[in-house]
Amino acid sequence: MFLLKTQARANFLKVTGVALFAALFATSVWAQKPAVAPAPNGITLPEGYKDWRVISVAHRTDNNTMRAIVGNDIAMEAARKGKTKPWPDGAILGKLVWKAETAANWPTATVPTKFVHAEFMIKAAKKYEASGGWGFARWLGEEQKPYGKDAGFVQECFACHTPVKGSDYVFTQPAKLP
Repeated sequence: MFLLKTQARANFLKVTGVALFAALFATSVWAQKPAVAPAPNGITLPEGYKDWRVISVAHRTDNNTMRAIVGNDIAMEAARKGKTKPWPDGAILGKLVWKAETAANWPTATVPTKFVHAEFMIKAAKKYEASGGWGFARWLGEEQKPYGKDAGFVQECFACHTPVKGSDYVFTQPAKLP
């Protein structure tokens, strides 16, 4: 009798352990977001960009958007030291864009609403020589759908940035801190 109880308990623990492992595995797989596709030019969405620090902010009145301009550690160091003409190789600037709207409970405040896109400039002077030393990429909406039909979309980005060639093709002016 004792042997049957011990064997039944062992079988129960094995079955329970397997079921628990399967449930945890399934939960972790389902909880993972699908990978975001790279831009048509092969640039991948920078890992950890949502945790980068803010370099500056901007409000565009032509399309009523708010932008947080963020940077990786290399970009942050260059911005804080004023070494942005040119930006160093390895610097990545991100622009996180939302539609702007007047706050319902504070009519004099403008607040972000719908997420529009995330766009990035990756500095690699030799690799991206044809586009001023910068690689460009953009992902649209919360779905983070890659922008552009093919790698030629970069010419659109570069043409827009050409007027600020004297600032290493970057519109953003790092915000000064005391």
